[in-house]
Amino acid sequence: MNREIVESFADIVKMKGIDKDVLAGILEEVFTLLVRKKYGEEARCDVVFNTDRGDIEMYLERQIVDEVTDPGTQISIEEVNRKGNEDQLEVGEDYVEKIQLVSLGRRLITLAKQLLNQKIRELEKDIIYNEYKELVGEIVVGDIYQIRKNDVLINHNKNELMLPRDEQIPYEKYKKGETIRAIVKEVRKSGSGPQIIVSRADNMFLRRLFEIEIPEIYDGIIEIKGIAREPGERAKIAVESQDSRIDAVGACVGMKGVRIHAIVRELSNENIDVVNFTDDPTLYIQRSLAPAKIKQVEVDEEAKKATVSADSDQVSLIVGRNGVNIRLAMRLTGFEIDVLREEKAFEEYDEDIELIDLKEELGEEVYNILINNRYDTALEVLTAGAEKLMEIEGFDEEKANGIIELLKAEFEEEE
Repeated sequence: MNREIVESFADIVKMKGIDKDVLAGILEEVFTLLVRKKYGEEARCDVVFNTDRGDIEMYLERQIVDEVTDPGTQISIEEVNRKGNEDQLEVGEDYVEKIQLVSLGRRLITLAKQLLNQKIRELEKDIIYNEYKELVGEIVVGDIYQIRKNDVLINHNKNELMLPRDEQIPYEKYKKGETIRAIVKEVRKSGSGPQIIVSRADNMFLRRLFEIEIPEIYDGIIEIKGIAREPGERAKIAVESQDSRIDAVGACVGMKGVRIHAIVRELSNENIDVVNFTDDPTLYIQRSLAPAKIKQVEVDEEAKKATVSADSDQVSLIVGRNGVNIRLAMRLTGFEIDVLREEKAFEEYDEDIELIDLKEELGEEVYNILINNRYDTALEVLTAGAEKLMEIEGFDEEKANGIIELLKAEFEEEE
C-alpha cells in the first residue's frame, strides 16, 4: 500500500514539477505525524523515503522495560523476546521496530492521503509565488481568457494573471484570446493561492519596452534618467548617453521613427516625447516643455519652483491638452512650473491673415467697415490698435477691443 501512495504522489509531483527531494521531505513529515498520532507525541520514530525503490519505511524506537507504563515509548522484555530478540537485548536498552503501513489503520492512511494532497497544494502555491516574485518588474506575454467589469484575466504558463482596471491603459479595448504584454507589478499571497497583478499603465512597463526596442538602452550605453507618463495620453522620458559619439534621443527614435513607433503602437498610440537629460535645471525644464518654445526660465532650486516666460502663442503648447504637457514636465523635472505669458510683437508673426478669411468670425458688418477704412489684413488692424479703431464711426472702446482680441486669438491658433 505504501508503494501505491508514493507512486500516486510521485505522478503529481512530476506533473507539477516539484523536486524529488522536496517530495521526500513532505512524505517523511506526514508519516512521522501519523506515527505520533498512533503512538503519542513522545514517540521516537524515523521515517525514510527510499527514492530508488519508491517506498516508505517507518521505524519506532522504544525502551525495553520490565513493566510498561507508556506503550508509545516503552516495550516489555517479554514482548521483545516474543518478537525474536535476535540481538539479545536486555532491559534498559532500545528496541527498534519496523512499522507496517497497514498497522496504522485505514483512518490514518486516509488522513495521510489528505495531508499529502494539502501539502502539495501548498507547495505548488509557494512555487508559483516565488516564480512570479522573481518576475516582478519584468514583461510577460499571455493570452486573455476572461474580460470582467473591473479586470482582465490573462493565462500565462497555465497560471492566472490579473490586469485591474487602474493598471490598464484608458480606453484600450481587449478581446478574448488575443495576446497581451504587461509587466508583473505585484504578487500577493491569499488563501486561494498567489494573486499576480500585472500592469500596462506603470512607468516600468514603458521602461522595459524601451529596453526591448532600443539595444543601446539594454546594453547600458544609453541610460533612462526619468519617466513621466499619463497612460494612453502622453509620456515624457529623459535619456542620457554614456558614449559621446551616440545621440541618445536619435537612437531612441530610430531611423524614420521606427523604434519609437513600435513602442507607441504597443501603448495604443500614446504620444512619447524623448528629451536629453541634463543636470542644468533651467535647460532640463526647457527641454521637458517641448515642443513649446520658451523665452526664459527662472529657477528656485531650494523651493523646487520655476517660472517660464513665453510668447502668448506658445502658452497653449506649454500647457498642452487638458494641462497634460506641463503636468508631465513637472513630474519629470521635479519642479513646480508657473507660466508667464508675453505678448508677441506683431512684426514677429511670420504670416499675415487676410480679413476676407476672417469675414465669418468678424461678421459682415464689421468686415465691411474695416475694408472701407482700408484695413485689408489682420496685422494692419493689430498694428493700428484699439485707439485708432475707435476713430471709426460705429466702433466704441468695447467694440474695438473685441476686434483686437479676436484677431490675436486667430494668430495664436495659426501658430
